[in-house]
Amino acid sequence: MQELATLTDKHGDPVSIGDEVRVLSVSLDGDMEDDEREMFEFMIGAICEIERIDSTGRAWVTMWWSCGDGNATTSVGLERHQMELVRR
Repeated sequence: MQELATLTDKHGDPVSIGDEVRVLSVSLDGDMEDDEREMFEFMIGAICEIERIDSTGRAWVTMWWSCGDGNATTSVGLERHQMELVRR
């Protein structure tokens, strides 16, 4: 199995699964509905935990939303320029 290179954030700091990152930007699909687009845009500035890293090197994070019908989630794969490591 081939090992992926170390994933880094915008500043070159290494990040891995379980680290918390601040979402700096998200890539939006032009065909998204307004409600869906708003949920993704609201993630900007949020601090989320990296849940997984895919084979292309994107760090996946999820936000949970409380809706009138229950809970919803929004997940997004972040590239290095779209996140920064949060140090506590």
